Amino acid sequence: MVAAAIRFKYAATPTPFWVWMVIISSTGATIYQLYWDFVKDWGFLNPKSKNPWLRNELILKNKSIYYMLNLALRLAWTESVMKIHISKVESCLLDFSLASLEIIRRGNWNFYRLENEHLNNVGKFRAVKTVPLPFRELKAD
Repeated sequence: MVAAAIRFKYAATPTPFWVWMVIISSTGATIYQLYWDFVKDWGFLNPKSKNPWLRNELILKNKSIYYMLNLALRLAWTESVMKIHISKVESCLLDFSLASLEIIRRGNWNFYRLENEHLNNVGKFRAVKTVPLPFRELKAD
């Protein structure tokens, strides 16, 4: 939220100070978001894993895709501080392209999150068929 607020302030007053504030805050936010994705949501960065720095069980065979796509798409914020002078139509096309890439990144994130949950739930037998309701069922006579 802080990085987004600073980017908003930079858009209103694009001074060198705010450029550096955007770079610093967005870099910190990106590092934190990558850590949270890799460690908390996906169960990666495990040094003791049989797949180096991933997790023991993986569904995809190509291991590099687990890191590269998310990392590359998380860095899309750098476009906001680059001084690219383009026309209004090209600017709209760039915004559309970045929004489309964000949708792809979120789909990718969901796949790995679901993969991690599936592998952990099945392995620890935590899956349940029914969820208990907080009230008693009355039998009809």
